Amino acid sequence: MVQQSDENYLTTAEVARRLKVKPETIYAYVSRGQLTSVRARGRRGSLFAAADVERLASRTVDHPGVVERIESELSLLADDELYYRGHSVRDLATTQSVESVAQLLWTGLLDESEPFPAPPDVVALARTAMDVAPPGARMTDQLRIAVAVLGAGDPMRFDLAPESVVLAARRLLGVLIEALPGEAGEGTFGGRLWPKLSTRSPEPRVLEAAAILLADHGLAVSTVAARVAASARANLYSVVSAGLGALDGHYHGAATTLAYRFLDRALRDPVEVLSDQLRSGEPVPGFGHRIYQQRDPRAEALFELVAGEPVMETVRVITGQLAGFPNSDLAVAAMMHAYGFRPDAGEALFALARIIGWTAHALEEYAEPGLRFRALGVYTGPAVT
Repeated sequence: MVQQSDENYLTTAEVARRLKVKPETIYAYVSRGQLTSVRARGRRGSLFAAADVERLASRTVDHPGVVERIESELSLLADDELYYRGHSVRDLATTQSVESVAQLLWTGLLDESEPFPAPPDVVALARTAMDVAPPGARMTDQLRIAVAVLGAGDPMRFDLAPESVVLAARRLLGVLIEALPGEAGEGTFGGRLWPKLSTRSPEPRVLEAAAILLADHGLAVSTVAARVAASARANLYSVVSAGLGALDGHYHGAATTLAYRFLDRALRDPVEVLSDQLRSGEPVPGFGHRIYQQRDPRAEALFELVAGEPVMETVRVITGQLAGFPNSDLAVAAMMHAYGFRPDAGEALFALARIIGWTAHALEEYAEPGLRFRALGVYTGPAVT
């Protein structure tokens, strides 16, 4: 027993307030061995060591939603700038190919790299899978189906050696681009993907830059999903499928489409459309960010590449009316309008680019202990009887 006056102990009610849970949840912690209770002398109820409570609080309340700290050598977001392995993403977007940046993220080496391979038999399998999608399916739906089928068709998919994963990722990207509906392109990533997204004269350097800017962005929700799958030693195709699943949400991958549609309306009368959007009470698509405070460096870099296009006048009018700053979703939407991309092209570009980042995170996760992600469930149901 402990003295009632012992300030190093907390009552059940005090613990519940500190952890922001119901009192019955405290007893669930005790049953799991996460907290130890002692009897209070001279009164009813249990007491809990303050130090134990604080340790539990640091894992649940102070870091809500975080499974554990994840160390990564890949992306740094600091002072409203983005870096891949210490290289400014702005510089990479204007000086490097997508293949070279992929090599940087996967291996740490910024070397010239050959175009992603696309074996004809594997492309044929991916196209057959994409044809299963019903009419009107988005390109990301076709990508999702193709990734699952390509995984089933790769008997070596469980080889998780770094060199094997890199080879599989290169082939996966090459095959997906080649298999998408549309005319066949040539050259590197941008040249091969362009005719799948637009019928206008190719500007592959702009598409390359956009893909580089979108390739990775720290622990975004889809990246966390990919890392959780990798921690279970899921193969690369399953890791990518996990990322694509999380990307499908309207808070994440679909944000570019929302920005595209908003900008499409705004081209006719930007002030009126902006006024209607504000009146609706819904956020203005393509503005603000959870991490960046004053600017999104990806948006700035992409806006510079399309600065001379007519759509940028509409962008300038809208941004001039708002206190916030435009993000990469609006920049991608502006690029889509500038070059006549199909309406679902932004999501497809985002997905293909982010496969590069998910692969890099999977390689990191494969080097960590398996199954290290285990969220702490806080029971909030009825009391145990």
